[in-house]
Amino acid sequence: MGKPTGFKEFDRKTEPYRDAMERLIDFKEIYTDHQEEHLATQGARCMDCGVPFCQSDEGCPVYNLIPEWNDLVYHKRWKEALDRLHKTNNFPEFTGRVCPAPCEGACVLGIHEPAVTIKNIECAIADKGFEEGWVVANPPHFRSGKTVAVVGSGPAGLAAAAELNLKGHKVTVYERDDRIGGLLMYGIPNMKLDKGIVDRRVNLLQEEGINFVVNTDVGGSGENGMPVEQLLNDFDAVLLATGATTARDLQIPGRAGDGVHFAMEFLLQNTRSLLDSNLEDGNYIAAKDKNVIVIGGGDTGTDCIGTSLRHGCKTLINFEIMPKPPVDRADNNPWPTWPLIFRVDYGHEEAAARDGKDPRVYSISGKEFVRDDDGQLLGINTVEVDSNFQEVPGTVQFWEADLILLSMGFLGPEHYVCEPLNLELDQRSNYKAEYGKFDTSHEKVFAAGDCRRGQSLVVRAIDEGRLAAVAIDSFLDS
Repeated sequence: MGKPTGFKEFDRKTEPYRDAMERLIDFKEIYTDHQEEHLATQGARCMDCGVPFCQSDEGCPVYNLIPEWNDLVYHKRWKEALDRLHKTNNFPEFTGRVCPAPCEGACVLGIHEPAVTIKNIECAIADKGFEEGWVVANPPHFRSGKTVAVVGSGPAGLAAAAELNLKGHKVTVYERDDRIGGLLMYGIPNMKLDKGIVDRRVNLLQEEGINFVVNTDVGGSGENGMPVEQLLNDFDAVLLATGATTARDLQIPGRAGDGVHFAMEFLLQNTRSLLDSNLEDGNYIAAKDKNVIVIGGGDTGTDCIGTSLRHGCKTLINFEIMPKPPVDRADNNPWPTWPLIFRVDYGHEEAAARDGKDPRVYSISGKEFVRDDDGQLLGINTVEVDSNFQEVPGTVQFWEADLILLSMGFLGPEHYVCEPLNLELDQRSNYKAEYGKFDTSHEKVFAAGDCRRGQSLVVRAIDEGRLAAVAIDSFLDS
């Protein structure tokens, strides 16, 4: 696909982010405008590899038809490229921004040369589709008379709702927060995924006939609570797409008290206040003028870094218990597996631009949160760890901190939704439901996304939502 000799003629060149110091003064998206000629050249690098591992199990979880739309972009047939993209991915405007691109890790060209810029091209196709008015509501031509409740409005829930609605079923999506989008709305900061882009897609889904209900906590006991049994009575099938929202804690001495917060608490409050008042209402955890430590790497840790910098934190450090990754693939990390290599994400780049150094400290573990006699957070004592995560004697160190953010991943879903149904759980506390079938131990209840498989990628959640919709449709037709 692309130009037969393109991968020999053209070097990989990704679309740049906005200048690091410029973007630190706002919460606007970090991306620059797409350049179609540049993207056509990058599409030309797709090398007609015969077996496109980019869309294999090691590559794209939704099996995007990547070589096909790379070729179409090279030939400047953008609308056809969009049609091919939408065949496998309901929300390419999301994945083109926030997906870590396992497709690029599995790109055949990546064996000896830098991979094709698949993520850039995907995002540009989706964005051009909206700019040109090609993406419009597509309501079903008939209604089946069957009803489905989807609990959770993250990527899995939205993908399932979209597919079930296209099948003609009447779908209602329940969300416990005040806005639709789940992780897309409140788990990913605005500079990485503008919330207007999320709302734009939600509005299209509403036009297609999906009903959204916010501020409704299915299974919850508060004033916004709704008994999950009510859904069983009112709907023909129920899909749980609640995500893996139980955060991994750091239970070391001094944990109780102010100053130590989960990453999602920090990010959610920031985005809600940003949308409600442009941060003028003060209803968020402020990092301004504070010494901030982020414990844990990954995308969420990077988002905490970027948000803290935009608040105007005094200092910033990021602890990672893992050793520093190699620049190139290790021998035990061969192509086409995901390359476990050293990367500089947008937050690291911003910290380096402002403070003159990368904020990350590797092979380090927290020992004790240090507080004064009044319980005020002073910092944290740490210890270095070896490759087996064993403490290295004599390496205890104190780090000053006014705010510590825990970004160490998630343990599974909150169980108050499923407890009244006595749903069977797997060994990792997720809802037990076989991939491909997605049926739980209750005949009318299905599960998909992170609440079924554990914490994972947005694109994998979309895949699970799409496949769960197939399983539910089959159940409703039986």
